[in-house]
Amino acid sequence: MQTYAPLYAEAALLTLRIGSCGILLSAAVGIFCSGVLYYRVPVLKGIVSAYVELSRNTPLLVQLFFLYFGLPKIGIRLSAEMCGVIGLTFLGGSYMTEAFRSSLEAVEKIQYESAMSLGMNNVQVFRYVIFPQALATAVPSVVANIVFLLKETSVFSGIALADLMYVAKDLIGLYYQTGEALLMLVIAYLVMLLPVSLLGSVLERRLRYAGFGN
Repeated sequence: MQTYAPLYAEAALLTLRIGSCGILLSAAVGIFCSGVLYYRVPVLKGIVSAYVELSRNTPLLVQLFFLYFGLPKIGIRLSAEMCGVIGLTFLGGSYMTEAFRSSLEAVEKIQYESAMSLGMNNVQVFRYVIFPQALATAVPSVVANIVFLLKETSVFSGIALADLMYVAKDLIGLYYQTGEALLMLVIAYLVMLLPVSLLGSVLERRLRYAGFGN
């Protein structure tokens, strides 16, 4: 275990790098799409709804196979890392959209009406009034989605990315030390995911005590 711990550390860094990029992009997609659904933007609302249903009802591994093995058939070749980021963004964006959408709808309509009566336009109302309150409410769901997406990176080995699962399977195949390899895999994911869960809980409590999200 001591000998091969550096391999897990390197794989964890790769997982975190791709996961962080995918999570940040999926949050941006989620904010945009939730705004479209909240304001019921014509045409875009139907496109976003179709995207959410398609993304949430197809496995990430299938999406990655399409990007990595399918697109080259039409002349589009992407690196494995790029496919990982795009796939995670495509999947995570739909979950973030639902998290932000439900939080936006939880904000009382009187907040919107009061802001409009002060002369704000729709963009200002969303940016300064609606979204800050919705974000505080969305923290638990967003943190849960972050943890979920980081765990979903375990399928990256299917497109030859040397992530944690890839390293574990490789060591098991070479040395048949299944118990040790899987134990180190569990420890690696715990080291990555526990801080995220703990930070999310702390942030949620602080926002609650500060009076947000009520």
